[in-house]
Amino acid sequence: MTEPEKFLFELPPCDLKVAEKKFKERNPIWTECKAKLIERYLFYFVQITYHGTYIDAFAGPQEPDKPEMWSAKLVIESTPRWLKNFLLFESDPSQLKLIQEMCDSQPSRRKEKNEPNRKIQIYHGDFNRNITRMFAENPIPEKEATFCLFDQRTFECDWKSVETVAGHKTSGRKIELFYFFPEGWINRSAAGLKIEKEKRLEQWWGTSDWRELLSLGGARRAQYVCDRFRSEFQYEHVYPFPIYEKQDQGGRVMYYMIHASDHEQAPILMNRAYGKALDIKETDVQLDWLRDALEALNLSNSVT
Repeated sequence: MTEPEKFLFELPPCDLKVAEKKFKERNPIWTECKAKLIERYLFYFVQITYHGTYIDAFAGPQEPDKPEMWSAKLVIESTPRWLKNFLLFESDPSQLKLIQEMCDSQPSRRKEKNEPNRKIQIYHGDFNRNITRMFAENPIPEKEATFCLFDQRTFECDWKSVETVAGHKTSGRKIELFYFFPEGWINRSAAGLKIEKEKRLEQWWGTSDWRELLSLGGARRAQYVCDRFRSEFQYEHVYPFPIYEKQDQGGRVMYYMIHASDHEQAPILMNRAYGKALDIKETDVQLDWLRDALEALNLSNSVT
């Protein structure tokens, strides 16, 4: 049978070079707008789940004077406020203060809007050392829609930590991952490591074949990273979404946002978020249409 929904929500082409060209022509996401991409995706997803847990491995603002670039702030303040649990990690004391102030400024729960009682927990210190303790203190139900953002600058996130998050759930859908891969400057940063270079890169990449990774570039390197998420973590859907340098600065790919999920609607919603992140938010009628279309897609998939 035909599946018209695929025309309503076009997925990224399999050829990554073609995909990048289409993304850039359609509505490119610049580096200063990557936080908006995350917020927009989670906005769409809560239209389906009506709940969720958000984990941010590096939750402080990378540019404190630009709150519009702060992912944790945009996600927490996004409406409708149906995400329930927020687990935030930060090691920089000055940024911890900003996180606490931002959390303290949030409005009270509005029962008339069916908002849940929210829990925001801030972990001081290195995410790589605290992630296991966090899961022990905050067991996440198997059916809880959960999202984890790894917005590292370069080599801050150990591969073992990604593995811990990806493998936390033992049944059902795994925790969705948003992993920022620093394409634009990774080779320069690796060359600049002076102390225990090989040990640091092996911790970050998880294996000793980081040289092979660095020998690649562009779409081939993005695919190499995605292949590991599929083969090692067993995610069903893994796509690299390019984040560009501003056009007046060259317009090259600076990050790939690797999105990994087991949810059949996740790639559709992320592709839509990429195209709509900088647009005006949809009306309630348009969101109803979105939910109806995704429900129809579910029924179609169950038949086929």
